[in-house]
Amino acid sequence: MPNWFVINTKPKKEFQVEKLFQEGGIEIYNPKYREGQKIRPFFPGYEFVFFDYPGQFKLVKYTRGVKRIVGNEEGPIPLEENVLREIRAREVNGFVELFKYGTEPEIGDEIEVAEGPLKGLRGIFKKDLSGQDRVMILLDYVSYQGQLLIEKKKLKKVIY
Repeated sequence: MPNWFVINTKPKKEFQVEKLFQEGGIEIYNPKYREGQKIRPFFPGYEFVFFDYPGQFKLVKYTRGVKRIVGNEEGPIPLEENVLREIRAREVNGFVELFKYGTEPEIGDEIEVAEGPLKGLRGIFKKDLSGQDRVMILLDYVSYQGQLLIEKKKLKKVIY
């Protein structure tokens, strides 16, 4: 059964990999944002691919420009579709927009998340997120999902 997975691309190959998958008829999602006149990947070096595991695993893994499929010792970690829905919901004209409410925060200001699953969460503003920071949050989330997947499998072994 097909699922969404995260792939890691070789440096600066996100657009080439996206084109290859599109030409091959495999669904891919490469969120983008505008920085001035330039179009950049929202998660540098990472994209989302919808494919059948294990049936299309080798096809995806050995596509030119793909470094690896994000996973653990159990295999690739499927991504929950609501993650992609949240990212796509932030797109305006095909580009991810990070909506900010009120004035631009200063370092040390108290902030509150206004939308999404973390709505109502409060914190102290430290800095704007770089592409590298966004990638770390994505990978932490995928790793967390992978841990849940392993725990569920262990639980099944104990129950049966």
